[in-house]
Amino acid sequence: MRKTLGKFKIEGVAPGSIFEELEIEKGDTLLTINGMPVADIMDYRYLQADEQLMIEIEKPSGEIWELDVEKDFEEDLGLVFDENMLETRTCKNNCVFCFIDQMPPGMRETLYVKDDDERLSFLLGNYVTLTNLTEAEMERIVRYRIMPINISVHTTNPELRCAMLHNRFAGSIVESLRYFADNGIGMNGQIVLCPGYNDRDELSRTLNDLMGFYPQMASVSVVPVGLSKYREGLAKLDKFDAEGARETLSIIGGIQTQMRSQYGTNFVYASDEFFLLAGEALPDSSYYDGFPQIENGVGMMTDFKEGLDAALSEACAVRGNDVPRRVGIITGRLAADFMRDCAQKASAVCGVELSVYPVTNDFFGEDITVSGLITGTDIIRQVPPGADRYLIPENMVRSHTHDLLDDVTTEDIEKSLQAEVRIVPVDGAAFLEAMK
Repeated sequence: MRKTLGKFKIEGVAPGSIFEELEIEKGDTLLTINGMPVADIMDYRYLQADEQLMIEIEKPSGEIWELDVEKDFEEDLGLVFDENMLETRTCKNNCVFCFIDQMPPGMRETLYVKDDDERLSFLLGNYVTLTNLTEAEMERIVRYRIMPINISVHTTNPELRCAMLHNRFAGSIVESLRYFADNGIGMNGQIVLCPGYNDRDELSRTLNDLMGFYPQMASVSVVPVGLSKYREGLAKLDKFDAEGARETLSIIGGIQTQMRSQYGTNFVYASDEFFLLAGEALPDSSYYDGFPQIENGVGMMTDFKEGLDAALSEACAVRGNDVPRRVGIITGRLAADFMRDCAQKASAVCGVELSVYPVTNDFFGEDITVSGLITGTDIIRQVPPGADRYLIPENMVRSHTHDLLDDVTTEDIEKSLQAEVRIVPVDGAAFLEAMK
């Protein structure tokens, strides 16, 4: 693919789309839209949002097609792009809490890629620090109305942010947020909380600063730092204990009280892990204001529980003869008690014997307790055979595959356990359906 004009190779065409009708095919190259070169998917999304288009396509033979297109303003031309087409902008930071730095050697190469690309924020929901952005790129975000932008804030203290990210250019975060807010760009924020760094008074400062950007800054999540056993040569970090988790929830609660009073929203949300560490009950769904940060582990358990309760209220206890009698639920240690409660409810209605198997993370270290970082090797070593079916949450496997982090597959686990292994969405109704 030549890049002199930002030429963009087409990886696929959506069935029934305008471009399929025009016989545009995989392997063709999109040159320009209305005379403007297409450098990446952001250019494409912006430039094709019109009713009258002049499209320039280069065929593999070198032949150039010029196409006049009339369409509805919001109708997509139908080009299918793969994220791998983007020359991903890698991270220029060296964050004290970076989990990629805590990975063991010998894993697949893609797991070691540190992306910090605002295009992936828009397309995939990735969080970015903004330290990669030039002034021209920030202007393009505003011009193209690329939003929401998911931003790894961590702290609004300039000196502290430079120190935590090990980047002397990281301190201008407030100015960047103000620029986006003043131009009406929607944002979500994330704070990875590290004891002794950006917690306590620094957390209060950061949240108070971020409140000032509401409603453009629509939501903020606070998640605890994850610490693997592979930290040799890295900055000393402590994990959160119950007292620290309770203090964090108290600070967040104070901000929520202010935001509810002024705007009717909680605005900032603690991850599920903080409630479990603090020994406090998970809040109900009203706390989460529609779950804007659920992909960050914020409200996932509450959403699961309420979905399960709703499904159970409509479930029928009559079962067929071909359903499994014994089902094993594989999870991380963090959610073990929660899943036992859910299993007890489901078992009473479904007539299925449910057993929960919490897996200790020997691969990354026992301080990693979330299900999304469990490996197939640890499952095979720790989960006993005996169930007719085993369920694993879909966040244990790579998207659209059966591969766990260590490249062990669900088929490998099936061979070891001599039973079906079913990948289940992290959803209460889907969990119940997986028993059938």
